[in-house]
Amino acid sequence: MVALGSSFAAGAGITPIIDRKANRSAGNYPHLVAASIGAKLTDVTVSGATTKTILREPQRLGLRRLPPQMQSFAPDADVVTLTAGGNDLRYLGTLVSVAYGSWLEARPATRVLGRRLRAAAVASPPTQREVDAAAAGLVSIVEAIRERARSARILLVNYLTVVGPATAPSRAAPFTADELASFRRIADQLKQAFVIAESATDAELVDVAAISETHGLGSQDPWVQGFAPRSAREAALFHPTPAGMRAVASAVVDHFHSRP
Repeated sequence: MVALGSSFAAGAGITPIIDRKANRSAGNYPHLVAASIGAKLTDVTVSGATTKTILREPQRLGLRRLPPQMQSFAPDADVVTLTAGGNDLRYLGTLVSVAYGSWLEARPATRVLGRRLRAAAVASPPTQREVDAAAAGLVSIVEAIRERARSARILLVNYLTVVGPATAPSRAAPFTADELASFRRIADQLKQAFVIAESATDAELVDVAAISETHGLGSQDPWVQGFAPRSAREAALFHPTPAGMRAVASAVVDHFHSRP
């Protein structure tokens, strides 16, 4: 099994971290899936990855550069998982920037700075052209996988819901109603990119976004980390918690066994 993707696959912030450069956890869904199906895992997921850095461009991490994930692809792969596209659409970066802007805005000394940060973060939402480009990036990765592993099952695993239908402004979600609506639109655009990629390839979509709609921020059982002090975090801000990773792994395993 080979795992490709960004932080929602890498398990950013979930202990134990086994690769600090990549912010990759041994508790991420690829590790859980591999253990469940008895597969030898090659996990090259990297937090912050885009479809371009998976396919062909080195990824810059501070002063270091990591090679494209496809360079480490095992040609004898039987199963490949792919979670990417969120960073292409600036999804998590926007969430984090607005949250910290809200936090700064609540303090008199940094109120103006916070207001500016918040406004700048939502000033340029993803366009349809960017959505199509993210989808094309996913398609290109699937095609590259297929060239190297002709019989592999390729699973497109989309993103857990962060802002659910019932998410309201709160300490864990320090956003206005308009900002929440903006995040829902970006999440819908990201889901659209995966649907486009599935329809254009022979890859299979594991729709974890759909199964997690009632597990967003503010729900009784959230599968993603809300805005919280570092000491209270189970995962990186607005990323899957250990419970979220277990839910994703369960969905992938169920899908794997449902289509032999």
